[in-house]
Amino acid sequence: MKIAILGGGNLGTAIAEGIINSGFCQAADITVTKRQTATLKHLADLGCNVYSDNVKAVKNSDIIILAVKPYNYQIVIDEVKAALNTKKHVLVSVITGVWINDLQKAIAKKLAVVRAMPNTAIAIQQSMTCIAAQDANHEQIEYIRNLFNQLGRTVVIDEQLMDAATVLGACGTAYAMRYIRANIQGGIEIGFDAKTASLIAAQTVLGAAELLIKTDSHPEKEIDKVTTPKGCTIAGLNEMEHQGFSSSLIQGINASYKKITK
Repeated sequence: MKIAILGGGNLGTAIAEGIINSGFCQAADITVTKRQTATLKHLADLGCNVYSDNVKAVKNSDIIILAVKPYNYQIVIDEVKAALNTKKHVLVSVITGVWINDLQKAIAKKLAVVRAMPNTAIAIQQSMTCIAAQDANHEQIEYIRNLFNQLGRTVVIDEQLMDAATVLGACGTAYAMRYIRANIQGGIEIGFDAKTASLIAAQTVLGAAELLIKTDSHPEKEIDKVTTPKGCTIAGLNEMEHQGFSSSLIQGINASYKKITK
């Protein structure tokens, strides 16, 4: 299938680069649009089609990925909706806060619409992308899921959980970074230089995450493996809990969710 990415900003560019790097499809089958195409020269050099014309991109593609700013989506939909073919096209939105019903209302025709919520790790093909769909068949959903699986991992959810997914998967990147930052600061305090502490902290978190994913294990099971009686690990964990580590994280997640749903 041919893919058009309307909006060659950071996210749209990351999607294009990830698809090419993964070998999911050839660069010649990808079109990326932007008003000022000069900044997309590196994609053109890779073999992508680079246009400033959204309508031309839509007509020459099967999968349309809408990667514009939330305040621009209505303008872009108005521009291309006459070219959208209900029998051919699948519209994929990666726009935060724009619901499928909003898109279908703007399109004013029954089109297969998929909403995908990646996070910033998409830049290194390690995104957690949540997907919801409406008026799309199983094959279409699986194709989109397979596409985003090239850029990390995916899960199909009810769209009503998209705000929660944004908090857990997108805001969650910042929460993890803050933990790593605190770990680095603690590492410096006990004797490491900043660069070494950063490497140890980041790789340890990466390893812990991979351990859970690859073994389908539970965090407490893995914690039990490294907490020995009267040991240093359990002493540290208990002190963190006394200081409100878990409860503060849960409260932060709830605060973000209340903000996004306000």
